[in-house]
Amino acid sequence: MKVLLVEDEEGLIITLTDRLQSEGFEVKSAADGELGVSFALAEAFDLIILDVMLPKKNGLDVCRDLRQKEISTPILMLTAKGETIDKVLGLKLGADDYLTKPFEVIELLARIEALLRRSPNTMNNSPESFRFGDVSVDFRRAVVKKENELIELSALEFKLLQYLIEHRGEVLKRDELLDEVWGYDAMPSTRTVDVHVAWLRQKLEENPRYPQFIHTVHGLGYKFVG
Repeated sequence: MKVLLVEDEEGLIITLTDRLQSEGFEVKSAADGELGVSFALAEAFDLIILDVMLPKKNGLDVCRDLRQKEISTPILMLTAKGETIDKVLGLKLGADDYLTKPFEVIELLARIEALLRRSPNTMNNSPESFRFGDVSVDFRRAVVKKENELIELSALEFKLLQYLIEHRGEVLKRDELLDEVWGYDAMPSTRTVDVHVAWLRQKLEENPRYPQFIHTVHGLGYKFVG
């Protein structure tokens, strides 16, 4: 699980990062609102923890901007004020929950667990859209764009990309990819997987020879990192 922490209090960043990592989360932090938006648009996260009071762009504006750009990641807002207006406005702008500072970390973890449990992205591991680098994937419409330019993928290329993304972070053996993407009765060879991965890299990676997202795990298979 990947968490984006958008917070400018250095002590809180260290405390929350250490605790979340000890709970098995991968944490990326941004110390201002503009950087938070940039990170959230550049890669996929399972949860965003967003402070209201931030430099450059406040948390309410960050939340609004992300929802306008169709980022559906669950957002947990943190507010130091405890004022009802902030909470109500945050929820209206698309936040999923809020927590008032100061708070106990155990309460934050409980809120996170609840949000992830009811998040569609977590429940079926098939979000409607996904972003990595300058590539956006719309699973519902089977549309892939790079730098807002439409990328033509074959049906098998798209299905392979979707499977890699849905199982990001996992090492996927070629035989598993053959079974899940091509189907056991199609009888292709493992070389077919390599060829299709090479085509995906050619179309989507900035430098196909040194892929940033679709990694080869030598002797095993492939892993999507993003």
